[in-house]
Formats: sequence, C-alpha cells, structure tokens
Amino acid sequence: MATIRKRGDSYQIRVSSGYDSQYRQVVRTKTWKPTPGMTARQVENELNRQTVMFEQLCQKGVYPSNIKFDEFAEKWMTEYARTNLKNTTYQRMVCTSKRVLQTFGHMRVDKITHGHIQAFIDDLSTKGRNMKNGKPLARKSVIHHLNYLSDVFSYALRQGMLESNPCTNIFVPKGPKKEKQIYTVDEMKELLKLAETDGTLNYRTFITLAVYSGFRSGELLGLEWKDIDWKNNVIIVRRTSYYTPTDGNFTDTPKTQRSTRSLKLPDVVFELLRKH
Repeated sequence: MATIRKRGDSYQIRVSSGYDSQYRQVVRTKTWKPTPGMTARQVENELNRQTVMFEQLCQKGVYPSNIKFDEFAEKWMTEYARTNLKNTTYQRMVCTSKRVLQTFGHMRVDKITHGHIQAFIDDLSTKGRNMKNGKPLARKSVIHHLNYLSDVFSYALRQGMLESNPCTNIFVPKGPKKEKQIYTVDEMKELLKLAETDGTLNYRTFITLAVYSGFRSGELLGLEWKDIDWKNNVIIVRRTSYYTPTDGNFTDTPKTQRSTRSLKLPDVVFELLRKH
C-alpha cells in the first residue's frame, strides 16, 4: 500500500517492499512534482497515476536508484567491462567516458532522460568537442559515446534499477561524408614494382600480401606461420595485432566471428612467403 506526503510543491510517494535479511522494513520512495499550470483535478489524477505506476514497478522489483552516474559507471567498469570486453574496447570505453562523466557524472542514474542524452549527442555532433582540432566529433566517435552510455544503462536495467534504457531511439546526425582514398590499378602496379626493386624482402612480402588479400593491417601483423596452408595456398586469419597505450603491442582474437576467415591466394604471394 502506497502512502503520499506533500512536501512543498512536490509529493513523496512511499511504497513498502517487504523486509530485508535483517528483518528491517524496506521502503522505496519517489518524488513527483506537478507541471506548472496544472489544475487541482489534473494534479490529483496524475498523482494517482504516478502512484499506481510506482507500486507496479516496486512489485516487479524495479527500483529507481539515487546513485550518481559517475559512481555507477565505475561499478560497471569494474564489475562488467573489465572482465567481459576485449582490451581494446575497454580502453576505448575509458577514453570515451571522460566527456560523458563531465556531463552526466553528477546526475542520478534514474534522472537521466532520453532528452538529456539526445542533447548530449547533438552537442558532440555540432560543436567543437574534438580536443585536437576544435571541430565536431566524427560520427564514429559520437556513436562510441552513445554505445558507452547505452552499455552502462543496460547494466542498470539488468540490475532492476530502471524500467527502460534512455538511449533507445537516440538519433545520431550523419555528418559530412569522407571520400575513401583508394589506389587505382595503375598505382597498385607501381607500388608493387617499387617494392620489388627498392624494398627489402619483408616489405615486399607485406605489401604483396596486403594487395592480394585485402587483410587489415592488424590482421597482417597478427599472422603466424601456422596460419598458412602451404598445400592449398590458403591463409587463415585467427588473430589480430593491437596496440593500446597501457599494454603496448599484443595479439588477440578478432572482434567478431566473421573476422575469422580463410582466403586462397595466388602463387605470387606464396613464392615470396617461401623465401623467408
């Protein structure tokens, strides 16, 4: 049974949620403030609605929390991100968190709304938030910030602190398109020619393998001899080379299952590999 107490221009809704392990009564509270201009009848109806909704949430075990976002984000980093995310993703989350905590760190987790997050994303996309050149952040960087926020709120949702994730249906502005710089066939022929005449065997092999395979640089650097099927001219991508400021260079499995793949290559590539 809920009780309602008026406190100034707001109302405190209190719901009993049973007893804890020490046989102490657990009381959940929610504060609701009427919108200016509401009539007495409107206030009464909306207050009743808020009370019923809050009671239903408490019955489901969904409780608003008064924990601040910076405190809960650190909890998520320690309890979930550090052990469940790949090292490169974790390091990106650490860097991404700086702008997020500056904006939301002081706010309660349950008080951050869809509107707050949309305004934050719009700000990153339109103003000079890039600390290096003073320009708006690239769209990919903006998405990284949104992903960080969404992951933290998803964790709060799983712990029964929220009813929904406020990052749902956030719009990320597209931003200017960048034309990809791709070598022409003639430029690739010239590059291979220069590698053959002026480059060492290692560079010739690396460039030739890159041209014919299309592997990412990290995938090329992560290759080992056991990844080569000499009989069938096949190379298998099983790992990627990464770098982070804290851990330096290291290898790890690819980020997705689709990145683990095999590719049959022409004899010219294997002729160079056999010379090593």
